[in-house]
Amino acid sequence: MRLKLFIISLFVVSCFVAFSYGDIIVNRSLFIKAILLYWLFSTLYSHLTIVVKKGNVNMDYGISYGLSFGLVAGPLGLFVFEFVQRFIVYFDRKYSKTADPDEFLHTFYNIGAFALNNTIAFFIFQLLYPSFQHFPFGFWVLIVLLVITVSLLSDIYLITIFTITKNISTFKEAIDFIKSRSVLDMGKTAFSNGLLYLLIMEEQWEMVIALFLLNYLVSRSFMLKSQTIQHKLERDKFEHMAYTDFLTDAYNRTYMDKIMQELNHTGECIGVLVTDIDSFKRVNDTYNHAVGDHVIQQYAATLKSHLQDKDCLVRSGGEEFTIFLRHRSFQQCVELVEKIRSDVDSNPVHTEYKSEAVAIHYTASFGLYYYKTAGETEIKRAYVYADDLLLQSKELGKNRVTVKNGTVDLPLSVRFK
Repeated sequence: MRLKLFIISLFVVSCFVAFSYGDIIVNRSLFIKAILLYWLFSTLYSHLTIVVKKGNVNMDYGISYGLSFGLVAGPLGLFVFEFVQRFIVYFDRKYSKTADPDEFLHTFYNIGAFALNNTIAFFIFQLLYPSFQHFPFGFWVLIVLLVITVSLLSDIYLITIFTITKNISTFKEAIDFIKSRSVLDMGKTAFSNGLLYLLIMEEQWEMVIALFLLNYLVSRSFMLKSQTIQHKLERDKFEHMAYTDFLTDAYNRTYMDKIMQELNHTGECIGVLVTDIDSFKRVNDTYNHAVGDHVIQQYAATLKSHLQDKDCLVRSGGEEFTIFLRHRSFQQCVELVEKIRSDVDSNPVHTEYKSEAVAIHYTASFGLYYYKTAGETEIKRAYVYADDLLLQSKELGKNRVTVKNGTVDLPLSVRFK
């Protein structure tokens, strides 16, 4: 109820000021030409408006030309323009079924707020322009000041609405909301409205149309680019979700199949490493699966901390991981895996169990098969070899690294403890 009262009050005040001021201040011919152009292009711009949700209120962000029209036609002409224009947008949204449930109320807010703010700007302009016109760029300085004033008034109205709807509850939140306004958007609004005012007063209609078209094309181009970027971000997000293990943020088996197909034809030497946590079932049985998940997460983080950007970490099973080590010699791969094994062995997992801090010591075993892709051995076969080497590490007592250099077809495994 308080929100409706505030919005209706804005509308009533703007209506009262407009009709109290008197007639439209320019001749009928100029007014009709100007208002038809403004209605046309403002309707086009309404389709380029960015809508941002703040709590349960939708906010429209788009350039407004009400300031220039108010300076040309005065308070009454401005009110007529805003009233008709806002209802054109209202009926268009109702027809296209994009209207908010409270679109009718929002329409009265837009009429009242924009008409009242730009009427205030009109009175300030009439008062200060005789003084400012004597200074270099005085007109433009005044227009910028008017846009700042209108923006602050709009923010005050919106902060009032958000306070009523409990979307803003502190003074800091109100200040942060004011700071969120774009200075670049305010600059575009100032210079667009200033140019429109000067061109209309000189009745340079071709230039007015050209300026409207320029702003429309720039705005539409910006929106299309923004949509393209947004779509790419969404595609990347869905791709990340499709290829990522939710628990460890490592890649999943789906991505493993994809990267194996890619690596299979590169002709590079690669280390295929398969590893898992030793006696992991005992962790779950001793504690619970939440603690077990924590151990898996730390294990994945430890593995990831030793890798380079080109390497690939995959969670290929419950506590099993597969790593593709790239751009390394066989000896470098062996040294790296032994370093990982030692790091895991010396860093217990610190977590909480039954409201008490616990330190869980664990170890891991590793199987490393090093070979050259695009040869006789496919990468899936190399993965099987690495998995067999992991089993050998388990059979030899766990907490071990078992390796084979397939590039020289070594018959024996080199084992490290």
